[in-house]
Amino acid sequence: MDEVPQVTAEELTALEASLLNTSGNVPLHNRFRALFTLKALKNDVAVNIISKGFADESALLKHELAYCLGQIKRSSALPVLESVLTNEQEDPMVRHEAAEAMGAISSETAIPVLKRFANDSNRDVRETCEIALAKIEWDNSEEGKKHLKEKESAIQTYASIDPAPPTSKLLSGRPAPEDVADSNIAHLRSKLLNKKLPLFERYRAMFALRNIGTPAAVDALADGFSDDSALFKHEIAFVFGQLLSAHSVPALLRVLQDSAESDMVRHEAAEALGGIATPEVLPHLKEWMQREDSPRVVRESCQIALDMYEYENSGEFQYANGLDTSRTMGTVGA
Repeated sequence: MDEVPQVTAEELTALEASLLNTSGNVPLHNRFRALFTLKALKNDVAVNIISKGFADESALLKHELAYCLGQIKRSSALPVLESVLTNEQEDPMVRHEAAEAMGAISSETAIPVLKRFANDSNRDVRETCEIALAKIEWDNSEEGKKHLKEKESAIQTYASIDPAPPTSKLLSGRPAPEDVADSNIAHLRSKLLNKKLPLFERYRAMFALRNIGTPAAVDALADGFSDDSALFKHEIAFVFGQLLSAHSVPALLRVLQDSAESDMVRHEAAEALGGIATPEVLPHLKEWMQREDSPRVVRESCQIALDMYEYENSGEFQYANGLDTSRTMGTVGA
């Protein structure tokens, strides 16, 4: 299990000031580092601080706040997540992430509101509520309960709480030789691209292909970028950010450069490229951070991605080093 960092009251105050940009001059990437440091605390204090950030005007930041609240997986986050989901004036990208976070927390008390917004006017929100409801149902199944117990005692390749579990044979995260066979990848690709299947089942194929992780599996995942669901495509880009396979770079660059693509998909592609951090991605991230026709969420994502790129090519021990940043900021501001 991940080690929970120990923080003092003064450090918490500094992290809060950094996340909420109380000084007005904290760079967005430092706010993200403070956020992920708070996420690692996994307690109600962190939930309370993170929840204050929804007053911000950056949809990208608020979307990330919701994601982190889901990953902390504490029921104390449900009221603020519900308030975000039910606020129809909020950016759909933020509302969708709030619904997904409710699925990650997986409390049956969230079912009524998720059912209500499964009929929302926005497709991304509708589809996310559909998937979150299916995940809560699966988590409470015999297979789901067994998987949760096994996860608690096993070392996981991917520590994230995903919107859907991989298909049953790949739940452990360690593919057997027959799992990586071309025939199995072709079978999973078929499920991934089958629009007649529920999104939850297609997502299960997606995360199974992630767990396989071979170039052939990456190619199968990349074929999903032809789908008409922005939510589906953004999740593929997120999976590529987990895989960190250089084989996915050409597909991700095509997505980032496609001005006709949904901002939500392009933003996720940018952050995935920042994590992969191969030399050829750098000029593209810089370009789309600076272009006047680049949507705000894409510009900001490229800024975050460039910070991730620098981290991946540095000697830093961990990305979530908001404590170090906050201490430095406190020294500078003294």
